[in-house]
Amino acid sequence: MPMTDTAIKALKPKDRKYKKSDEKGLYLLVRTTGGKLWQMKYRIHGREKTLSFGQYPDVSLKKARSRRDEAREMIADGIDPGAVKQAAKNAAGDTFSVLADEWAAKQNWAEGTRSNIESRINNDLKPWLGNMPINTITAPELLRVLRRVESRGAIEAAHRVRQYFGQIARYAIATGRADRDVSQDLKGALTPIKVTHRAAITKPVDAGALMRVISDYKGSLVTRIALLFSAYTFARPGEIRHAEWSEFDGDIWRVPAEKMKMRRDHIVPLSSQVLKLLDEIKPVTGKSKYVFPSERSLKRPMSENTVNGAIRRLGYSKEEMTAHGFRGMASTLLNELGYNRDWIERQLAHVEGNEIRASYNHAEHLPERKMMMQEWADYLDRLKKEKPDA
Repeated sequence: MPMTDTAIKALKPKDRKYKKSDEKGLYLLVRTTGGKLWQMKYRIHGREKTLSFGQYPDVSLKKARSRRDEAREMIADGIDPGAVKQAAKNAAGDTFSVLADEWAAKQNWAEGTRSNIESRINNDLKPWLGNMPINTITAPELLRVLRRVESRGAIEAAHRVRQYFGQIARYAIATGRADRDVSQDLKGALTPIKVTHRAAITKPVDAGALMRVISDYKGSLVTRIALLFSAYTFARPGEIRHAEWSEFDGDIWRVPAEKMKMRRDHIVPLSSQVLKLLDEIKPVTGKSKYVFPSERSLKRPMSENTVNGAIRRLGYSKEEMTAHGFRGMASTLLNELGYNRDWIERQLAHVEGNEIRASYNHAEHLPERKMMMQEWADYLDRLKKEKPDA
């Protein structure tokens, strides 16, 4: 029975994808996600094949039937419409490399994130898959490429590269240039990631010792203040490195969404200790737009290795403490001190998985967070003054 637009709109996703026939071989494939793809089965040169015409409603019922009729005419003349479509795709430049660049250009990433992801794609995927039309890449071919990454011992990187390929493939599907994402066939094929926890100091006595050695740091003034700033604010290292003077307004640091991992504006209340640090560093870095510029150029932010390198010089191994570890230290100790979990999570800029709570108001609990941040800085200062037991 021929379909109607009303009937198509009424089709709902089920636990498994299913087909709804129109006529003359045309049907809709209804995916579990609710997506509806026009397809047609046909036989040519003794082989059965499937031809896709695009997503509904981007491709209307009328247009899908027109494309079906054109395909049927080709088949009657002994021409494979699928081969014609693939040749057209190749001519249009639907290679993995072209699609990867197109996808990346549309992403709203922070500078560091863009550099990392594009480097992975350029070094780990494009050399072997770049010139291939994305629709011709098979799961075994992709797996061979990912095995190269694994062979370097970069297990987590291999999983990330598979994820990037999948995002590019889904972009190709959405834009009508691919039929499926073969990376989904590789679930379980890669070596599992060994779960490790970021190194962080979580005992009060050890936190006090850390604050003492930071205060006595003999290296660069900018690095010493970056270490103290990290301890007092427990913002992400990348957010601190890219902090700009224009983002500071009185006792508030407003981090714009494009610099945040979760792509949401974030407010960091500044304690009196942090304000003193900013006053101390302003004469040194005030001519740069960055609060913590590179030692080599005021036009660039501090290197991502600077704070971690300083922590190593202070005597801490990477298994004991890292730049990111200030966040774990604050989270653990603030929770142990009995502060409201919501205040802590908001200040850490964590977004709840629950969709209702994930509405996320960046100013939520701000008065309470201001109080907590000042008390946290005071607490660290008290720990710094306490003498360890003999």
